[in-house]
Amino acid sequence: MAEGKVTVTVPLEHITRNILVLRGQKVLLDSDLATIYGVTTARLNEAVKRNAERFPEDFMFRLTGEEYATLISQIATSKPGRGGRRKPPWAFTEHGAIQAANVLNSSRAIMMGVYVVRAFVQLRELLASNKELAHRFDELEARLTKRLVAHDQAIAAILSAIRHLMNPRATPHRPIGFTANLEDEQ
Repeated sequence: MAEGKVTVTVPLEHITRNILVLRGQKVLLDSDLATIYGVTTARLNEAVKRNAERFPEDFMFRLTGEEYATLISQIATSKPGRGGRRKPPWAFTEHGAIQAANVLNSSRAIMMGVYVVRAFVQLRELLASNKELAHRFDELEARLTKRLVAHDQAIAAILSAIRHLMNPRATPHRPIGFTANLEDEQ
């Protein structure tokens, strides 16, 4: 390995899997971001705290206690009191993740920042293609529903005609032959 070179040990798919949607935004948790950048969570949060002016609200936010509790139950993070976190994690948006790489100022963090951006872009493209697929599916469903309604009405008419033919006594019979109403002629 050449001097100053850092090898990538976190595949793009791993980064993409760690991206969560919280408060309607795609984010990476501080612990996941620290792992990607090759530092401890404490070191990442320390660097961010020292450079707080570089992290406006749309770059990162702290999870609420309720969000954190839901997260613990969904992804089985360690429970408080057992060596786990004492405070809810920070969630970094794409811009916040890049800014974190800049404030860490390590060659690995800067290089991995590129992979983080690619992961967010990949996820954005995946979501866009899913939206297009969902739109096409909705159109197909609407067309099929329209056809099924017409189809169901035709089947209902056929069944009604068959029932009518099967039960001839349901309708009054007209007598066969010539009949005359003599009362009307007088």
